[in-house]
Amino acid sequence: MLCAGTGCVSNRSLEIQTALESELKKYDLQDEIQVVLTGCNGFCSNGPILVVQPDGIFYQMLKVEDIPHLVEEHFLKGRPIEKLMYIPPDKKSPVPKLSDIGFFKKQQLVVLSNRGLIDPENIDEYIAKDGYKALAKVITSMNPDEIIEEIKESGLRGRGGAGFPTGRKWAACRGAPGNEKYIICNADEGDPGAFMDRSIVESDPHAVLEGMLIGAYAIGAANGFVYIRDEYPLALKRIKYAIEKAREYGLLGEGILGTDFNFDLSVNRGAGAFVCGEETSLISSLEGNNPAPRTKPPFPALSGYMGKPTNINNVETWANVPRIINRGAGWFRGIGTESSKGTKVFSIVGKLKNTGLVEVPMGITLREIVYDIGGGILNDKKFKAAQMGGPSGGCIPASLLDLPIDYESLTGAGAIMGSGGMIVMDEDTCMVELARYFLSFTQDESCGKCPPCREGTKHMLDILTGITKGEGREEDIEILETMAKLIKQTAICGLGNTAPNPVLSTIRYFRDEYEAHIKDKRCPARVCKTLIRYTILADKCTGCHICFKNCPSDAITGEAKQIHEIIQDKCIKCGMCFDVCKFDAVRYE
Repeated sequence: MLCAGTGCVSNRSLEIQTALESELKKYDLQDEIQVVLTGCNGFCSNGPILVVQPDGIFYQMLKVEDIPHLVEEHFLKGRPIEKLMYIPPDKKSPVPKLSDIGFFKKQQLVVLSNRGLIDPENIDEYIAKDGYKALAKVITSMNPDEIIEEIKESGLRGRGGAGFPTGRKWAACRGAPGNEKYIICNADEGDPGAFMDRSIVESDPHAVLEGMLIGAYAIGAANGFVYIRDEYPLALKRIKYAIEKAREYGLLGEGILGTDFNFDLSVNRGAGAFVCGEETSLISSLEGNNPAPRTKPPFPALSGYMGKPTNINNVETWANVPRIINRGAGWFRGIGTESSKGTKVFSIVGKLKNTGLVEVPMGITLREIVYDIGGGILNDKKFKAAQMGGPSGGCIPASLLDLPIDYESLTGAGAIMGSGGMIVMDEDTCMVELARYFLSFTQDESCGKCPPCREGTKHMLDILTGITKGEGREEDIEILETMAKLIKQTAICGLGNTAPNPVLSTIRYFRDEYEAHIKDKRCPARVCKTLIRYTILADKCTGCHICFKNCPSDAITGEAKQIHEIIQDKCIKCGMCFDVCKFDAVRYE
């Protein structure tokens, strides 16, 4: 099973496929051993990945030049090559297998249950894994009200950010007046460091289509759209191909499965506007207009695409639906917490030893994700915070490492679930600069329609930029808090409502860093360049002259074999002197 998700493909996994097939043919093994291209199996940082089944042997970071030796030793002679495997730190067996890797142990796969197991471009493989069984069930033995009640009973909440109960959303759209209704899959994932929806579509596109078909049957929609950003070429290719094959198999179009149920889908490419993650902005874009939100009510369930009742769910929400129908609402309710049922897919990135895509039960703690699944912090540094919910989420500090990950707990801590982006930071992260970065992103992505978001975030960004440059004033923290609360209350859409979250959460948990920047003109993490001061320690300087020769701004004075000094007015804070000094004579603070 060879990973052919975006990460692995960018690391030449398709060339590895060619090499594998060539070597297998060389030893006449092509009929005995099959090379199957799969979606990402989640351990993205270690790609290209090859899992040999049924043994479960996990090869990682493969190169094309590794393949001849691998085929000869493992496939011909039966001797797995340990140096090409992922070796867990606590390896307990001579040949580590998939089940031995901590990254996978605490995951519970529902949406991602087919990842790494099927060829996403082969509909027969999806069908062999009970694909479209749920669609057949609802068409032949359930009426629309029973389907919606099952989804309500399951406790499924929207996985795109707001966490609104999915069954209630479907019921509102079904009950809306009018015969012409639409459903939409929001695959316009735009959070920095997030790739949940992209990976689901790449790994299991038919699960998304089946969920949409069930939703369309329950709501009474005859047409739907997959709105996917054009920056996801592989996911775009696979969802288009999946639609084509579903039509060919009579699973889309007219007379689905020989019944009077008609439903068809088209794919629309988004141009990469972050605001299109908000449903009314997405609908505006889909209609050919500028992607700008509108006030609600009316909600899309009553007046959406072209003024018709419209139901929008994101990729992960749709992909949950077939699993719930097949296994029952009670099964799904048995996973998670009292108010947050089921599992959640996260992309875990940042200063972690293991980064990638994970699916975990709701209620798992942040500590378990960071240390048990993520393997801990790179270079064994200290965990400082995790940004939850993307650029409009909030920071969870080390003091809340045992916080359960569910909708209510995260909201209470000043963050949001969002669509599932999680960025982990270590002790070297400046939280003021982090807040400035995320606010600069949301400010840049603001559609500009409402003054609170358009003007308010710009003013907040100017204040934060000043603080990181040593120009902050003591009243700035109070001004930021006041503006943030006003923007949250008055902005039109979710982007504006949540844009101040990184600022509020970092002030809440890391106020001392703001005060250090403002009062002491010092960046404790030594990240904000304007506030860094480089000095040469007289008792360690040997006058070797290497810093003098490498300084790009001629800010270092001193003769060879004499103690050197940095002229602060000329220093551009590049750190070259620190990097080249062999005697630890350069200090920065």
